[in-house]
Amino acid sequence: MTDPPADGSKTESEFAGRIGAKAQRKLKAQQRRAHGVWFGFGMMGLVGWSVVVPTLAGAALGAWLDRRFPSVHSWTLTLLIIGLFAGCANAWHWIAKEDRAIRNEQADDD
Repeated sequence: MTDPPADGSKTESEFAGRIGAKAQRKLKAQQRRAHGVWFGFGMMGLVGWSVVVPTLAGAALGAWLDRRFPSVHSWTLTLLIIGLFAGCANAWHWIAKEDRAIRNEQADDD
């Protein structure tokens, strides 16, 4: 290993690099919008609709099938449950994706 230069230029360049990185993080944080209460309510609504829409679509299709093709088994109940599971899976996927994005952004800031 070689000794650092006597004038301390390596130490100064490392220090300047750290200061530059901190400045970039600060500018990036200032550019981000602060998420308020209404943003949180909007996210809850979005997740809710991602569950409700497939559930109601399944129920509507099941009711139509029950009227059109009567059977011993209820198409309405069956498709309602399938729609509910599909909606929950959709919401789970969306929330997991957002969580990964937030964690990646935090990791980049560190």
